[in-house]
Amino acid sequence: MVRQRFLMTCPFSYADSRAAMSTSPNLQTDLPSQSPTSQSGAPSNFKLPSSRFTFWLVLCAMILLATNMRSPIVALGSIAPVVQGALNISETQIGWLGAVPMLTFALGAFISPAIGKRFGLENTLIAMIALLTTGMIIRSVIPTWIGFLGGTLLLTLAIGFANTLAAPVIKQRTPNHIPLITGLFSLTMTVSAGIVAGVVLPLSEQVGWQWALGGWSILGVFALMIWVLLRLRLGSSNHQPIVPLAEGVQAPSPISMWRTPFAWQIAVFMGLQSLLFYTVASFLPSIWLSKGLSAVSAGQMNSVFQFMAPVAILSLTWLVNRGRPIQALAVLAAVLNVIGILGVSYLSADLAWLWSALMGIGCSAIFTLSMMLFSMRTYTANQSSELSGMAQAVGYLIAFFGPLSTGWLHEATDSWDLPLLIMLVLMVVNVGFAWMVSRPVMVDGKKV
Repeated sequence: MVRQRFLMTCPFSYADSRAAMSTSPNLQTDLPSQSPTSQSGAPSNFKLPSSRFTFWLVLCAMILLATNMRSPIVALGSIAPVVQGALNISETQIGWLGAVPMLTFALGAFISPAIGKRFGLENTLIAMIALLTTGMIIRSVIPTWIGFLGGTLLLTLAIGFANTLAAPVIKQRTPNHIPLITGLFSLTMTVSAGIVAGVVLPLSEQVGWQWALGGWSILGVFALMIWVLLRLRLGSSNHQPIVPLAEGVQAPSPISMWRTPFAWQIAVFMGLQSLLFYTVASFLPSIWLSKGLSAVSAGQMNSVFQFMAPVAILSLTWLVNRGRPIQALAVLAAVLNVIGILGVSYLSADLAWLWSALMGIGCSAIFTLSMMLFSMRTYTANQSSELSGMAQAVGYLIAFFGPLSTGWLHEATDSWDLPLLIMLVLMVVNVGFAWMVSRPVMVDGKKV
């Protein structure tokens, strides 16, 4: 019974929009159509795999993809001093290695929808997983500044593609399980990153930093294998049979995401969340140190912030699957960020664990909800890819300026007061965006 409830379709997202979903000429649901034709218009004998098989294959592919999407980044943060000493590079160069991911995430998000549409989502992701794995290997086998930077550029660009194309794959292959698979995908990213961050330093002391970083490329090899299997068994998204339109149903009109109010709203919503996340991840221990906590306690607050992610993701996924109002959940997550940053700024440091935990829950919930909305508020997989790409390109550009401006303001004022005040104002603004993006409307403004 528990399993059945956990796998049930989200009634809010698809019960009322099932007819609209069937309007896409590129949409393959996990229900076999009665009379599919090829995209050339010729009859096709193509037979879709069973719904159960498709679900488990996509779930396994998404989980293995997720294990590679954050761990290569956080692993560097954990052994940055070791790498800095081994490569004989400066603090500025280490800083650029930390800033590169957000820029390449934005670049990958900007160009990936067109490439995914042209060559197919699965084919593009297979190429990006190979590129990601190659990047991890390069920065380990070429122990120079150029080699490390080049490997980091490759793997983070590949992650930028994967960030964008994951949502449309979930929508196209398993449209009846979007909240579940998206939640598990997000959860796996967080948990795998936490595990790698915790073991990479002691591992480097045993086998050296190159193996400690490069050894995780084996996860890329496993992901590549399962995605090749998925491509062989399910085909490519750009060569799918056409699902006939329901009688009386018109295909959705083409939409430019760059001219759609909803797309800009979710881009800012996700961008402000990412700005808070990367800023807090960079400076939270330093902020708590300035407020009187010990170095050990301040470091523990960063762990509290990070490890609230599984709580947030599991809770959100369960609530959405239970049909709880998405608007209430979005606003609640944004309000938790407001309370958390308010507590860090002006309230008692004795409750540092509470303020850190609230921000961790709010950030993770907003990220996961945004990934869900890319699929739940679009009609087709192509639209989902375009919305995801536009929103993440804008969002990561916004996030890029968070740590940079916070660090600059702290140096200029020798205080955290002004950066925290600005962050508080931005989080209050984000409550309004949470309300707007979570309304029951599709990307074109039509009601769900």
